[in-house]
Amino acid sequence: MPDNLRSQVVTQGVQRTPNRAMLRAVGFGDEDFTKPVVGLANGYSTITPCNVGLNGLAERAESALRTAGSMPQTFGTITISDGISMGTEGMKYSLVSREVIADSIETACTGQSMDGVLAIGGCDKNMPGAMIAIARMNIPAIFVYGGTIKPGHYKGQDLTVVSAFEAVGQYSAGKIDQAELLEVERRACPGAGSCGGMYTANTMSSAFEAMGMSLMYSSTMAAEDEEKAESAEKSAFALVKAIKQQILPSQILTRKAFENAISVIMAVGGSTNSVLHFLAIAHAMGVPFTLEDFEPIRARVPVLCDLKPSGKYVATDLHKAGGIPQVMKILLANGLLHGDALTITGQTIEEVLADIPAEPRADQVVIRPFNNPIYPQGHLGILKGNLATEGSVAKLTGIKNRQITGSARVFESEEDCLKAILAGEIKAGDVIVVRYEGPKGGPGMREMLAPTSAIIGAGLGDSVGLITDGRFSGGTYGMVVGHVAPEAAVGGNIGLVKEGDSITIDADARLLQMNVSDQELAKRREQWQAPAPRYKKGILAKYAKLVSSSSQGAVTDLDLF
Repeated sequence: MPDNLRSQVVTQGVQRTPNRAMLRAVGFGDEDFTKPVVGLANGYSTITPCNVGLNGLAERAESALRTAGSMPQTFGTITISDGISMGTEGMKYSLVSREVIADSIETACTGQSMDGVLAIGGCDKNMPGAMIAIARMNIPAIFVYGGTIKPGHYKGQDLTVVSAFEAVGQYSAGKIDQAELLEVERRACPGAGSCGGMYTANTMSSAFEAMGMSLMYSSTMAAEDEEKAESAEKSAFALVKAIKQQILPSQILTRKAFENAISVIMAVGGSTNSVLHFLAIAHAMGVPFTLEDFEPIRARVPVLCDLKPSGKYVATDLHKAGGIPQVMKILLANGLLHGDALTITGQTIEEVLADIPAEPRADQVVIRPFNNPIYPQGHLGILKGNLATEGSVAKLTGIKNRQITGSARVFESEEDCLKAILAGEIKAGDVIVVRYEGPKGGPGMREMLAPTSAIIGAGLGDSVGLITDGRFSGGTYGMVVGHVAPEAAVGGNIGLVKEGDSITIDADARLLQMNVSDQELAKRREQWQAPAPRYKKGILAKYAKLVSSSSQGAVTDLDLF
């Protein structure tokens, strides 16, 4: 073992005897004090199907860590279910939980001088939260994804959790009756695992695999399949090897790794939330990365995979078709991936992809050949204009009308917006503005899956725009723009929009523009007053005080001093 391993401290002199005594109480024997101590950060909970299966994976990994010659120390971390809290006050805690998770893993591992960490997660925020902590600590680490849910089925269609949200809009629009709404709800989530489309959880698991922080093929495995448990076991052995070789996150999470991950996310049609999380992880790792860095990658990487929410298939279908390694090999073969980037196994990306064909199999339809993409360019666009001088994020593919100019319908909260949609008050040509839902203003930057799904369900997805300083679920699609920065609560121009103002969303020009003169905006700004904080104590108050702009990843440690 290398001399610099933190566990060596336990053996240094008589002054460490009390520490050894306490470790004996949790299972250490004489021979264990020279072994690396590995943190096993377990995101298990029964709060959400995403995490309900994690404990079995943790136990499998723990056993493998011991067999590999390390001493695992298991601890838990929290989860908020975006899907369950969606559309409620509780959703304000979702993005906040990313920071709590990162802080808790950093605190446990660093406080106990652990030599490495195996993090297991399966939900939207415990995944980037774990990676932020891994980047901060810079000790050997590997991420184990809990796995995706298998699709539900109804009337010959695959269902996901988003199907239930869209069914609400269909019911409100009179397109389905209450009995059919109930049938969709009953069948949408049939078991354990993260939401089945290329939503945020599967997007981030795919990104971690592309970055080299997870084992190949692990990001698209079903939670309930045996290969997922086997992958957790293999991950434990890989981590112990990385500890012995001192392969650190700083060697893996380089600029090239971020570019690789973003290229893969463009190719699979991933979630807008990945933009926020990439910025936060890069900040934690000290890798310079900004919103402007996404656009060149989007311009050169095509969308290759036909996946929900805007496509037909789910993550288990992608897995059967060859998974993320097949997508990566296509990109590598066409000069769109850095093959020399390092992975946790000690191999380069090019080495781990060596045996994978450069063309997808002909017997599947999920992954397209490079010369026949679904879209010639990536889907995640950074829009700017006088409504988003720092930037905003939109999905630019899968929409029929790539430019909308319409009258603003202004709402000060998600709840008010949803009521108007369900009441039939939103008409074709409207541009909905939902503000004071940003990182500080919400606080917590809620996702807007309920309003966007209601729009789709009502048949208005191609004719109504929606912009917000909040976020969107990975299951959202349509002419919607989120992460508008600066947000309304800090004086961003989105806070100056008036009912009936003309607003333009232009996907091709990547423009988000309020068609109001500079003089009029200056007059409105003089009259604008910052709102009082919505929370004055507790975690939401602390978060609102510390959090940065969404254009900087909504991190809480940006400019503390």
